Formats: sequence, C-alpha cells, structure tokens
Amino acid sequence: MSERIGSSRAARALNAAWLRPVLFLVMIVVAWDLSIRIFHIPAYQVPSPLDVVVVLWQSWPELLSQTWPTTYATVGGFLLSVVFGVPIAMLIAGSRTVESYVYPLLVFSQSIPKVAIAPLFVVWFGFGLLPKVISAFLLGFFPVVVSAVQGFKSVDPDMVDLARAMQGNRLQVFLAVNLPHALPAIFSGLKVSVTLAVVGAVVGEFVGSNSGIGYVLQRSIGTFDLPTMFAALVILALLGVVLFWIVDRIERLVIPWHASQRDNLIIAA
Repeated sequence: MSERIGSSRAARALNAAWLRPVLFLVMIVVAWDLSIRIFHIPAYQVPSPLDVVVVLWQSWPELLSQTWPTTYATVGGFLLSVVFGVPIAMLIAGSRTVESYVYPLLVFSQSIPKVAIAPLFVVWFGFGLLPKVISAFLLGFFPVVVSAVQGFKSVDPDMVDLARAMQGNRLQVFLAVNLPHALPAIFSGLKVSVTLAVVGAVVGEFVGSNSGIGYVLQRSIGTFDLPTMFAALVILALLGVVLFWIVDRIERLVIPWHASQRDNLIIAA
C-alpha cells in the first residue's frame, strides 16, 4: 500500500507543470556548457554557465537593485496599456467609423521602430522613469487592442439580443454578455503585452538611463563583460516569466469557467 502511495506521489511529481520546463532549462544549460567545451569557444565570445552563475551569486544585491527600476517601468507601461487599450478596443469594436479612422493608424504605428523614437522621449521627458514607462506602453499597447477587439467582435449577437429582450440596459448587457465573452481574448493579449513591456522598458533604458537592467546591459557590452551581460539577460527572462505567471494567475481567478482553464485543471489532475 505504501509503495503504491509512493509511486503515485512520484508520478504526480513527474507530471508537475513546473518540472518539465525546469528539466528543459537544465538540458539547455548542459548543451550550452558542452558546446563551449567541444568547440573551444573563447570566453570573450560566449561565457560558460558557471561564470554566469558566479556573477549572479556575487553581484546579486546590485542586480536586484537594478531590477526594480525596470520592473516599475514595465508594470507602469503594462497598466497604461490595459487602461487605454481595452476602452479603445471597445470603441473600435462598437463603431465601424471609429475602426476606419483609428485601427489603420494603430497598425501604421507598429511599423515605426521604438528604438528610433525612444530618444525623443528622453528629450521631452528627461532621464527619469517616465520615458521608460512610455516605451513599455508603446510595445504593450498594440497586443491588448488587437486581442480585445477580436474578443468584443466575437460576441454572439443572439446573446446580446436575448439580454436586451430581458430588459437589460447597455451597462448590464455589457457586464453580463460582452465583457465575459471577450475576457479570454483580452487575457491572451495581456500575456503578450506584459512580456513586450519588459522589452520596451529595456529599450528606454538603453537610450538614456543610469539605472535598470538595460543600463547594466549597456555598461557590460561597453566593457565586454559578457558574464554580467548574460546574468542581466537571465534577470530579464525571470522578470518576464514572473509577470506572465502573475497575469496567468489573475486569469484563472477571473475566468475559471473558460475551457482553457478547465483543460489546465484536467492536466493538473
């Protein structure tokens, strides 16, 4: 009996959602180290995983302090993307006139490289936090709008007519039908947006900043300190994963009834 319980626990541990990506990450690190040893890649081109780990261990307090400005800029830009993106998507989905005027301009704006216009934010707003927030907002805004428009447009008209036939006003119909139906698509855009916001914050730090992970990357590139650069990239990857996980947790709390969440529950079981 105890052997069966132990085997079932081991099977659950092997099927844990976090274990597979960790194992895959270990495989990547092993392949990274073996490639350096087999092909004799010099340290000034690609550092070894051990060198990166040493930098993370020794410089962790400094790297952590530099992570906070990037996190603030990322979260600020992401929240602005939500605050402005969802209402604009509602207007675009609800009016063809608004869509014909606004949507093409949004698509056109995405063809402009953010690195090219980021220096303008430094000229206009200085070297503080605001230019980084705006840069993160510009990268995270478009996925929110596109996914939210798709979600609001995919609402079943018969459900809307039924809610109106039950004497529901516009706000009640929106809260009972439109918004719940669009939430899965909105959260899909939010997951993309939060990761792009990290990139936008780093772009802003590249252009003009004396703090943040982007500043660490720029400084390490200038001094050819590749272990520090790779350590900063690891920090950025972890930041993106954590923010993505937070959005995913919120999604599961807000729309536990959606089919994708039921599938996750079945897999977890």
